[in-house]
Amino acid sequence: MECNQSLQTQAYLDGELDAAQSLQAEAHLESCAECQALAADHTDMKAIMAGATYHRASPELRARIGAALDGETKIVAMPAPGRKDRFWLGAGSGAGGMAIAAALAFFLFLPGNAVVVSDLAEAHQRSLVGEHLIDVASSDHHTVKPWFAGHSDVSPPAEDFKADGFTLVGGRADYVHGARAAVVVYRHGAHVINLFAWADRGQSLPSSGLRDGYRMILWKQNDLDLAAVSDVDPGELDHFVALVKKSQSRE
Repeated sequence: MECNQSLQTQAYLDGELDAAQSLQAEAHLESCAECQALAADHTDMKAIMAGATYHRASPELRARIGAALDGETKIVAMPAPGRKDRFWLGAGSGAGGMAIAAALAFFLFLPGNAVVVSDLAEAHQRSLVGEHLIDVASSDHHTVKPWFAGHSDVSPPAEDFKADGFTLVGGRADYVHGARAAVVVYRHGAHVINLFAWADRGQSLPSSGLRDGYRMILWKQNDLDLAAVSDVDPGELDHFVALVKKSQSRE
């Protein structure tokens, strides 16, 4: 039986909910097998999309698509009396042609890593609204790191770098790229740095990204995919990432 909250779950996975609605959707996902399956399908689809590369359609291909659509349009004409079936066949065929062309254009122009960059920016922005930034509040990594054992699929790096100006303030569970992610939260002055970690599935990652004024640095280490996201000065974010990488190399 389909869950009556599946549409809300889909909206959550697409990043269309506000902070309060996102919290409700996350709580529901914890206990609903149907919506967990939906999230898994969503993850698989995003994985396929993330592997796409940017290719501009050639003039010849665009001409063929245009000609195909023109042909479908000609079929969708007012039928002669008694030929209603011809009209509906044409209309359905035209809609199918439009859908195929739209899907083809989408995959032709999709940047390879745009999905993960978009997800990270949206998750970062969502965390700054309301009270969704922290699920476990502590500056002690012995408290923050074990908390993820029951709330995430991975164990993220969670060292405190207060001596270097990056103060550990807590952590939360989130979703990135359709996967459950652990997020360790730091403050640097008035700025928030979200350190995302999720299980490496062998996909390529961009080394950096910029979306809506938020800079992000992404990398792979051990069995994790990681990303640091913030509006902090670029040099400071580079310094923070270097500290995290160094702490991981000791594990």
